[in-house]
Amino acid sequence: MHLAGLWRYPIKSLAGEQLTSAAVTDDGIAGDRVVHVSGPQGPLTGRTRHSLVTLPATTDIDGTPLLSGYRWDGPEAEVIIQAHAGDQAHLVAYNGPERFDVLNLLVATDGAVEAFGFDIRRLRPNLLIGGVPADAEATWPGRALAIGDALIGVHSLRQRCVVTSTDPGTGERNPDVYRLIRREFGGLLALNCWVIRPGTLTVGTPVILTNSHAEPDHIGGWIVGAPYRRCAIKGT
Repeated sequence: MHLAGLWRYPIKSLAGEQLTSAAVTDDGIAGDRVVHVSGPQGPLTGRTRHSLVTLPATTDIDGTPLLSGYRWDGPEAEVIIQAHAGDQAHLVAYNGPERFDVLNLLVATDGAVEAFGFDIRRLRPNLLIGGVPADAEATWPGRALAIGDALIGVHSLRQRCVVTSTDPGTGERNPDVYRLIRREFGGLLALNCWVIRPGTLTVGTPVILTNSHAEPDHIGGWIVGAPYRRCAIKGT
């Protein structure tokens, strides 16, 4: 097995940036989901603002998240976000663990993605592991992935939501995609994971499936009611 793909999502629910190498810390991939879209009642995501997943988000050389090439906290980014999420939407920086829906890494496997049959971007993984049979990921929870000097714990299969129904390129919705995941995969596809030992991930690095008795310190994010608050991030 090997690390076949690597993504970071600087702004939660927006499109990810594909990487060839990245540092992983105790808090996941450095710079992942450090900004989110907020409305009067709290965070807004692609679950209800479907076109958010089509917006390009990247990271500047100094670590600042960019939206369509503009600083996340600038007026240009605000105009774009409000066009897609409503007049009262704005971008907020937050680096607490609640910014992740479950755990701080989501890992997909190439065999399961091939069986899924749609664009991998619908699954929004951080890592893609190559050389894996289609039905293998269901046996991985409770184990760990050694990737270079990093060790990634595998907690559970991910319960998928309606975001998978949205085409990441066009924003068009196809409910049959979500229905397929429920029918063919029992609603579970890809793996909730976390960082046991920080390190550097590089595409092409061999991956070794190992035993592990580690448990994550924190499970669950905003969807279980965790409050967000404004904070500073590197580069701002």
